[in-house]
Amino acid sequence: MTASRDQLISPRDANWAEALPQARGVTVAEIRARLSGARRLVVLDDDPTGTQTVRDVPVLTRWDVEDVRWALRQGTPGFYVLTNTRSLSPAAAAERNRDVARACLEAARLEDVQLTFASRGDSTLRGHFPLETDVLAEVLAEHGQPTHAVLLAPAYIDAGRVTVGGVHWAAGPAGLAPIADGEYARDATFGYHSSRLAEWVEEKSGGRLRADQVAEVHLTDIRAAGGGALRAVLSAAQDGQVVAIDAATDDDLRSAVLDIIAAERAGVGIVQRVGPSFVRARLGQEDGSRIDDERLAQLVDPDAHGLVVVGSHVGLTTRQLDVLRQRRSPTELELDVAKVMDPADRASHVEQLVRQAVTALADNLVVLRTSRQLVTGIDANGSLDIARTVSSALVDATARIVGQRRPSFVLAKGGITSSDVATEALRMDRAWIRGPILDGIVSLWEAASGFAADLPYVVFAGNVGDDTSLADVVERLEEASGRSEKPA
Repeated sequence: MTASRDQLISPRDANWAEALPQARGVTVAEIRARLSGARRLVVLDDDPTGTQTVRDVPVLTRWDVEDVRWALRQGTPGFYVLTNTRSLSPAAAAERNRDVARACLEAARLEDVQLTFASRGDSTLRGHFPLETDVLAEVLAEHGQPTHAVLLAPAYIDAGRVTVGGVHWAAGPAGLAPIADGEYARDATFGYHSSRLAEWVEEKSGGRLRADQVAEVHLTDIRAAGGGALRAVLSAAQDGQVVAIDAATDDDLRSAVLDIIAAERAGVGIVQRVGPSFVRARLGQEDGSRIDDERLAQLVDPDAHGLVVVGSHVGLTTRQLDVLRQRRSPTELELDVAKVMDPADRASHVEQLVRQAVTALADNLVVLRTSRQLVTGIDANGSLDIARTVSSALVDATARIVGQRRPSFVLAKGGITSSDVATEALRMDRAWIRGPILDGIVSLWEAASGFAADLPYVVFAGNVGDDTSLADVVERLEEASGRSEKPA
């Protein structure tokens, strides 16, 4: 289904929102009422930053059947499994998705519940698509559960990334622009040229999934009185047809969720490839307002200083570091990528950084960061190999620092960095997502396992917020710990 009217409406126009019909105004209470008896949502998150829009939801970084059973027993309408596949090669990503899906389906059998799977990808369209949804559909088919439709809903409302007229848009200094015009589309590993989702699907599938075979459900359909347009499209889908939906508000996503749940109840098999905002709507949660100061004060240690670990190289992260320097004067330590890539220098370089950080944490906030110049390989796999080597050194240093001097909090900046610090440095197998520390864009976790249990852990994507957001988060954490004064 398409809506030609939407194709004439572009967010380049100042009055684009007024030219569309009013959103339906679906409430969280309506979603929660439909969740009773609905399939339990499993979110396979390709990096940990997808948790930034929800609160009080379990997250697993290990997927043994018993871990999944623990998550299912928590009584929430869904949970996350951190796969970190955006840092893996396509073959490794496929294998990991397969392992996770099989473990989840076995745990669901033992717990006698039904599941629905969402592959959470980047709202800037980076990641292994359609590979990951293909694998989920294959595993479901092994268990006698056909996939009729693959729902594509990348909108991230809190960060200003919306889909209108089948085109995905991103907010920037000059307003909304087609996503392919921005820096994310030039990603060394997951770059692309198309902003229209149907054409992006064709591009990323190498032509296997043609743009004219993608069903588009535009805002005029999502917002139609009484709903049902998306349900009709999903019910007619066959053989994993991609269905791309518009969304410019949380109400649009909640409207879509009502139709999705209704279609699933009628027997339609759906695999979902989504951005962060969809998960919040599907779980029946309110908007991504921040965790309150009282709860934050209960989590941080007033007798310690914080550790900020930065691996992201996007321009926004670099600007955010500049503002943090101006406001807080942290002790800043650089992991030199050239030394890390040289086996003769790596060990001594990491050891030196650990000693410096442990000493500095006694008196000041510490920033441990990679050098700002992005180093890439000769192809996508080469770039991933470099990223993994650098991340390994960063994780090694972080684990040793935390082991020798426990900080007040750990903040990890960057998707791959956040995942590796959580799983390898802090060894979190099970955790709770406690809520955003900035409205809808930065997530605070509390570990339920690992040697750093109860340590506040902040997951901060490289591509979200504005230039002041990193400094704002650090200031909130320092104020909660009673360290709000800027060091001399």
